[in-house]
Amino acid sequence: MAPPDTSRLSAREIFERVSSDARDELGRPPSALAFSALFAGLAMGLSGLGVAAALTVLGSGPGAEFVASMLYPIGFLAVILGRAQLFTENTLYPVALILAERRHLLATARLWIIVFTGNVLGALLFAVLAVKSGALDANFAGEIAHLGKGLVEADFSTNFWSGVFGGWIIALVAWLVAASHWTIGQFFVIYALTFLVGIGRFDHCIASAGEALAAVVAGEMGVGTFLTWLAAATLGNIVGGVGIVALLNYAQVASGDGPPPTGSESAAA
Repeated sequence: MAPPDTSRLSAREIFERVSSDARDELGRPPSALAFSALFAGLAMGLSGLGVAAALTVLGSGPGAEFVASMLYPIGFLAVILGRAQLFTENTLYPVALILAERRHLLATARLWIIVFTGNVLGALLFAVLAVKSGALDANFAGEIAHLGKGLVEADFSTNFWSGVFGGWIIALVAWLVAASHWTIGQFFVIYALTFLVGIGRFDHCIASAGEALAAVVAGEMGVGTFLTWLAAATLGNIVGGVGIVALLNYAQVASGDGPPPTGSESAAA
């Protein structure tokens, strides 16, 4: 039996993998997408929970914040390695397929609506469980709400540009995961880059939504304030994921090796 090919993939080969994964996801039934997205939104709350627990135990200060940020990747690891539907990953996969084949716009719009809605509802479920169920220590729950309130104190422009950084990094995670041969490699890619999102406190419309909604559920923030932040973070994430990762990687493939295979060519690859 021949050993698996572990040579580094070219940008074109990564793009083909991304496009193939996108085609599979676009073909999934809406109910499957919805349940996967709900799970992802709930699981992403683990990032905020890990940070809040560490800060509660360690107190404030740069050292405590650094250690707490080391727990931030937990939610991303659970969701991405578990192949659940995360909205910001989908700023790369279906967009790459649209660029390659010049179609799938309606299918992508359906995917985005279902996944985004499911993610936000999952984040809301996490917030309710964290604040109202009594399962968490009151100090932990209070710290999650405090973190959420701190997210939305900036103005729309600041949240938007913070979201651009967050969307860029998470779409880059999706690109590099597609380039990885082994799960252990995917683990370190996800951990390293999402640690950067956590320690930089970059806005992520789903990972941060659990914390922000915890502040809403706890009565520390109004729904309108949350929705304004969510709009800014989501727009920023889309610009970062689509504009920086999807478009630029398509451009390098199209410019260097010719356009990615489309239609039957891609299926045969």
